Amino acid sequence: MEFKDYYETLGVKPDATDAEIKAAYRKLARKYHPDKNKDPGAEEKFKAVNEANEALKDPEKRRAYDQFRAGGYRQGEQFRPPPGWGQQGNGFDFGDLGGRGGGDFSDFFESLFGGGDGRSRQKRHTQQGQAQRGRDIQAKIEIDIQTAYNGGKTRVTLNDPPDGERVLEVKIPAGITAGQTIRLAGQGRPGAGGGPAGDLLLEIGIRDDARFRLDGRTVTLVLPITPWEAALGATVPVPTLGGHVDLRIPAGSQSGRKLRLKGRGLPGTEPGDQIVVLDIRVPVPETHEEQAAYAEFRDAFADFDPRRR
Repeated sequence: MEFKDYYETLGVKPDATDAEIKAAYRKLARKYHPDKNKDPGAEEKFKAVNEANEALKDPEKRRAYDQFRAGGYRQGEQFRPPPGWGQQGNGFDFGDLGGRGGGDFSDFFESLFGGGDGRSRQKRHTQQGQAQRGRDIQAKIEIDIQTAYNGGKTRVTLNDPPDGERVLEVKIPAGITAGQTIRLAGQGRPGAGGGPAGDLLLEIGIRDDARFRLDGRTVTLVLPITPWEAALGATVPVPTLGGHVDLRIPAGSQSGRKLRLKGRGLPGTEPGDQIVVLDIRVPVPETHEEQAAYAEFRDAFADFDPRRR
């Protein structure tokens, strides 16, 4: 069955508030209500909007849905819930939703929440007979921050007691963040009685990097600069995950000042930024001339006392 992105259906962001979801639902429900909108396809859109609202308006159902969406599924992709999920309705009670098309749920919705009267699930069970889907396998892998930025491929070795060691090549999407899950369909335990194999669920970890620190999609870099670059201002090259860029340092900058490179973090629907933290490095005077230069600098700023306050 195809995965349904309920946030996309309602036109809201995944972090939308309950009030924003409610407002979006009411607006779309009025727009596509079959009693008012006679355009072809309006009724189907009305049903889709009702279904999305039913999944997101309740915090418990929304959390359950978000668990699957966090696996990287997108609208229209093939989706298969874990074995046993939804067979007992997972404790969700939808009651009498009322309204035209209000309780006409898709197979995707029923597979997650057990909505409706269960006839479609019973039909699928009858068609499958005694066939059982194989169990999913969960594992963790670590990638470097550059692979998280660019995407790419990595090899994963699984120690599978029944079949021995397996080596799989995994495609890493660009912009993946720590904690997200990649699902490899059919790479889990074999099914019984001719049933399909389970899936392999790989939780992503990102290794520490010597230069870059990652927080979600935001990348932070500590940039060493000279005292004269900080005092007079300068334009200096700065490393980013996408290559070097020129950064203008404002005159009079202090250590710890943060400058933002917009959109230079991990890519995504809303790309992250790169935060550059300035770190003034003071050179050690090693020659008589260098010591004299420091003495002149001291005399020029005789009234400056950083401990005055």
